[in-house]
Amino acid sequence: MGVATSPIAANVAAVRERMERAAGRAKRRPEEVTLVAISKGVSADHIREAFLAGVRQFGESRVQEWESKAPHLEDLDATWHLVGHLQRNKAARAVALFHTVDSLDSLTLAERLDRAAGEGRRLPVLLEVRLDPASSKTGCDPEELPRLAESLLLLPHLEWRGLMTLPPVAADPEQARPAFRRLRELRDKLVRRLDWPLPELSMGMSNDFEVAIEEGATQIRVGTALFGSRAVAP
Repeated sequence: MGVATSPIAANVAAVRERMERAAGRAKRRPEEVTLVAISKGVSADHIREAFLAGVRQFGESRVQEWESKAPHLEDLDATWHLVGHLQRNKAARAVALFHTVDSLDSLTLAERLDRAAGEGRRLPVLLEVRLDPASSKTGCDPEELPRLAESLLLLPHLEWRGLMTLPPVAADPEQARPAFRRLRELRDKLVRRLDWPLPELSMGMSNDFEVAIEEGATQIRVGTALFGSRAVAP
């Protein structure tokens, strides 16, 4: 009799398979894409299940929520991403709690994070870009990117590694493709303009990550496809 597989482990395997197929269509290697499990609203026990199924990168949206869960997961050798909007007054707490901040959206916040990181540390960050002008989502405007990018490179305690975006909400994953393509093009222009490597493109979620991989994503942020609807508070 075989060993029973938990639903979360089965979901992880299914997502990995979809990632592999999408990478194959784009003539990319599956290992070029990192799965970041979005664990907002997910219990510590379920996060541990995902870790046991091989997931090593997790994303949380709220500083306070992660503060309550972190003590129960200190033994896991995982990387913890802050993927939600960060208020400036929580910058120091975020630096203490997370390995990387993937939702940087202003120079003021960047300066706060730089000061909080302090000597002896370079905090990896991604710059969030708002590509839907009708959206209330956070993120910097594409027109602001060159100015903000040049300022980021002057902050000694931040390691700026790339861009992140949330595409317009749509039922058809194909409708997200133009936003993913545009983010890649914006990244490529910045690399040429600044002569600075920006290896990371964080884009794509449960309903559209395959399209994002086809358009060059190096990180995908998947929650519902792994954990189901996040209705259970930690």
